Amino acid sequence: MTDPKLMSIGVFAERVGLTASALRFYDDAGLLRPERVDPSTGYRFYGPSQLAQASRLRRLREIGMPLSVVADFFAADADEAARLIDEQVAEVTAEADRVRRVAADLRASLRSGSCPIVATLPGPVLAAAIDQISASTSHDPAAPVLGGVHVEADSGAVTLTATDRYRLATRTLVPLHSVAPSWTGTLAGDELRSLTSRLRRSSVVTIEANERWSAFRTVDGDVHHCRLLTDRFPDHRLLVRSLPPVTHRITIGKRQVVRVLEQQAPEIVGLHTSGGKPRLILVDGDEICLDGTASGPGLTTWFDLTTVYPAWSHAIGDDLMLDLRGPDLPVTVRSADEGDLTMLVMPRHAPAA
Repeated sequence: MTDPKLMSIGVFAERVGLTASALRFYDDAGLLRPERVDPSTGYRFYGPSQLAQASRLRRLREIGMPLSVVADFFAADADEAARLIDEQVAEVTAEADRVRRVAADLRASLRSGSCPIVATLPGPVLAAAIDQISASTSHDPAAPVLGGVHVEADSGAVTLTATDRYRLATRTLVPLHSVAPSWTGTLAGDELRSLTSRLRRSSVVTIEANERWSAFRTVDGDVHHCRLLTDRFPDHRLLVRSLPPVTHRITIGKRQVVRVLEQQAPEIVGLHTSGGKPRLILVDGDEICLDGTASGPGLTTWFDLTTVYPAWSHAIGDDLMLDLRGPDLPVTVRSADEGDLTMLVMPRHAPAA
């Protein structure tokens, strides 16, 4: 007599989100054996204790994990299983990047005619600028342009800008060769980030572009394409011009403040200045004195870690210069030694007492 707690293959399949044929396949593969098989009919029956494993198996297959690796996953301890998941995600991400590059090349091949040169830049410098600016992009289905990097090029400069409404970052580069006429476009951020490892290995990169796509030509002759976004990029210059005057200026060492944020990992962090000295304030009341100087009367400004950490950690050089305007107004973050990277960071409300 069949145990009443056991489920038929059809009932079990519906419970775990798999088909009966998939369950038969996983049985034959040795990944999910039924708890009981009727010797006369061959019907498979599954127990309640198998629900979690079956659901986990379904999710592993959803991320594309091969059957051989799934078997290793179920035999592994928690740390090893987590490593296998990370390796699969990295493989899927790399494949997605490869598919995007091939798709961009195919789209570009459909369009005839020459593509005008926008600028020629040192590859490592361009790659570093993309990394710095991309930290201020976001994935917002309602505003896909916020996931892009805005590029403006003229005869003397190439400026990269990105914003997610809470941060704004802009980096200006000096091209190796002047360009004319000027060119402006917003590049797809994900596609652009996938190119940085290749751009970094090329001493010189030539950027070409038309109204639909851009191309990055490296010294070895390879050409990598990146799609242009058609939506209008936010008027970041208007935002900067609309900022009120600076009331406080703080100069701090980047390494110290970034190290504190990495070690403490506070969800919310306050920056306080009084008596000409800056310090960090954590929600639990701890205060960390920072090496640096501060001007202006006493002021505390609060930030979300996810907003302020990228702005501080991606700055150039060993020093940060912060221009403050009040506890609820954007803070300008500049590299004190090199003024060609500027970021705006929005503070948050002070945490409840």
